[in-house]
Amino acid sequence: MKNVLAWRTLGVVVLGLITTSQAFAQWSLEAAESQLSFITVKAEHVAEVHSFQRLEGGISAAGAASVSIDLTSVETGIAIRNERMQSMLFETGLYPSAQVSAQVDAASLAAMAVGETRAIDVELTLSLHGESSAMSAAVLVTRVTEGLRVATLAPVIVSAESFALTAGVESLREIAGLPSIGRSVPVTFSLLFTL
Repeated sequence: MKNVLAWRTLGVVVLGLITTSQAFAQWSLEAAESQLSFITVKAEHVAEVHSFQRLEGGISAAGAASVSIDLTSVETGIAIRNERMQSMLFETGLYPSAQVSAQVDAASLAAMAVGETRAIDVELTLSLHGESSAMSAAVLVTRVTEGLRVATLAPVIVSAESFALTAGVESLREIAGLPSIGRSVPVTFSLLFTL
């Protein structure tokens, strides 16, 4: 009887340690299952959807969340426009990536049951083109079998003025012969983090 009780106690302790280690483990961004898109408006009424093809990131045990966006991976559907955005707007020779960071309650998110969802507001810091700016994002977090799916509930608006990108937007407008290009873009994302 004592042996059975001892084994049961050991089993509970081991299960507790496993659960605790999972709750505080490092979460990694699954790039192939994640998307980040933005919309530009040119000539007042023409909207186009663009994206970035290479993302990296994770959530640390302490809840430090980060996503690195490879700006050389911008995809607009037109090769020359990709090149122009890289060289004239983002200046990827000087600023090859953008960084997004936030602080989250990692233990609380890890404790979510599969299928559970939570709508939360996250304070983000975006570092882009040598500038940093704080902004809020309304996101839906869903615990899926693979891990955590984090998606925007509403687009995050990024302004060219906040990141010293106005001159680049104007250069793109001139070379394309357009009457206008919007200086604020809505950004959406759907990110999968796995243990």
